[in-house]
Amino acid sequence: MTEPSFLTATRSSYDAIADDYALRFHEEIAAKPLERALLVLFAELVRARGGPVLDVGCGGGQVTARLRDLGLDASGLDLSPGMLAVARREHPGLEFREGSMTDLDVPDGSLAGIVAMYSTIHVPLAELPGVFAGFRRALAPGGECLVAFQSGEGVLHFDEAFGHEVSLDFHRRAPEAIADLLEEAGLEVHIRTWRAPNEDERTPHAFLIARRPA
Repeated sequence: MTEPSFLTATRSSYDAIADDYALRFHEEIAAKPLERALLVLFAELVRARGGPVLDVGCGGGQVTARLRDLGLDASGLDLSPGMLAVARREHPGLEFREGSMTDLDVPDGSLAGIVAMYSTIHVPLAELPGVFAGFRRALAPGGECLVAFQSGEGVLHFDEAFGHEVSLDFHRRAPEAIADLLEEAGLEVHIRTWRAPNEDERTPHAFLIARRPA
């Protein structure tokens, strides 16, 4: 089967910028108190039932490492071999593997939690129902899913980043629309919040935590 063009473009783009991206954003989560607090909350929810957690679209692995530091059995999944090389170099004690959120290669009901921190933003809207259905399938009953994304409308396209030629689409979406898609996939959204953009950001940021019904 031919791979969708957005996956090919996203993979090759992040392969091209992996080292520069990692250098620029390797401590990004440390400067974002709401994101850090939500990961703590997510960890508390997941620890209550136990089990492994998958950081989907893990990039350089900083969120995966923070989840591990919070006491979770966390591993990372990413489309880009270049980003995975960075993650393995920076966090050698953690497991990182190549794969796509559009086709999660994990057994049904095997995960206590899924984190998608700014990784669904590269997925076209038409593909999101399948992605969220895959999240529900992979989660055990009572499992939690944290989705973070930029709030807004439209698509921001980049042909260049860090001096490299890329083809990256950043989809901005209304939190209500993403919550509806999660609910339609069979996940119950029970926490919703947002924050205003920081000085170096263009849009507000939205955060949803959804649970597979027990």
